[in-house]
Amino acid sequence: MPANKDYYETLGVPRGADSDELRKSYRRLARKYHPDLNPGDKVAEDRFKSVQEAYDVLNDPKKKQMYDQHGFYSDNAFPGGAGGQGAGFDPNMGFGGFDFGEMFGGAAGAKGGFEHSASSGSFGDMFGQFFGRGGKAQAGQKPEPGSDLEYSLSVDFWRAVKGTQVRLSIARQESCGACRGSGASGGQKIVCPGCNGSGSVSQQAGAMRFNLSCPRCGGSGKLKNACPACHGDGRTSTTEAVEVRLPPGVQSGDRLRVAGKGNAGTMGEAPGDLYITVRVEDHPFFHRDGDDVNITVPVTVWEASLGTKIEVPTIDGRALLKIPQGTQNNQKFRLREKGVFNSRKQKRGDQIVLVSVQAPKAQDERSREILRELAELHDEDPRAEMWGKV
Repeated sequence: MPANKDYYETLGVPRGADSDELRKSYRRLARKYHPDLNPGDKVAEDRFKSVQEAYDVLNDPKKKQMYDQHGFYSDNAFPGGAGGQGAGFDPNMGFGGFDFGEMFGGAAGAKGGFEHSASSGSFGDMFGQFFGRGGKAQAGQKPEPGSDLEYSLSVDFWRAVKGTQVRLSIARQESCGACRGSGASGGQKIVCPGCNGSGSVSQQAGAMRFNLSCPRCGGSGKLKNACPACHGDGRTSTTEAVEVRLPPGVQSGDRLRVAGKGNAGTMGEAPGDLYITVRVEDHPFFHRDGDDVNITVPVTVWEASLGTKIEVPTIDGRALLKIPQGTQNNQKFRLREKGVFNSRKQKRGDQIVLVSVQAPKAQDERSREILRELAELHDEDPRAEMWGKV
């Protein structure tokens, strides 16, 4: 028989994981592989289904108990090792030598296999029902919290610095208004006549009696007439306009949470959240470094040599910067509290001004003559210290 699925590996959790760990891992993987975020990606779609299947089993105490005892394909799961019958179940022998073939109306084949008639249904379906591992009748019956949604938002430099209000169009699942999220026509459910509302039925097999999940209601104890608006799911697809306030100073990589704007949960469970990841577009002159703003400003040789005051651009407008006499190329100056406001720290960063000394262009003979005179007046070798160390 094929190896059973390792649901713990599927969810990326250890075998001793508690319900919180299972839920966190499920929500993270469901967001990553959700078909809405991976359109046309068959691999992601299959992975999403596997994650849902694994969570459905491990989040149900009864299913998890059976799975932990009998459903994990491992050398140590049963005596006999991976190469023999100990790696899984002998299809003819259950607990204490109970004959599954007798129970389900089949007979052992010549090679110890299991046969069943077409009218009796598949052994896999009956096996899944027997161990409570979620046959088709149980699909959708278990309440599930809504999944989170991810949204990538690009904003220009100025809107990020000053803060802004943005209006997003979000495709999400909302609770069905026609059935109020119940999935039933008219919002009403009736007691299942197959189990009288208990959710389980008894089955006799020789001297043994088993309680099985009711195949008619899937273990919920109630039946519903499918709501025509949501086809029994309890949710409908919609595109909603969501207003989001970006605080001043938001920067690339910041992740904003909008509570309750993810997909709706099933059967009254809470909706997920909307997470917005921000990417700030570059500016041609200003460059962010956390809350500080860097800018390179050109100055002339004589401004750097003689010293002066110049106007430099800031995110608030123009500011006066003093250039001391003898300023060198690539020298930095700090304008206090001229950077970006940090709403969490309630303070502003600084603006760092990098001076770029521009050499004059000798465009005529008079200019060249003046430069030669300057060279004669200042004939020191700027590389003299270098030569003494190489």
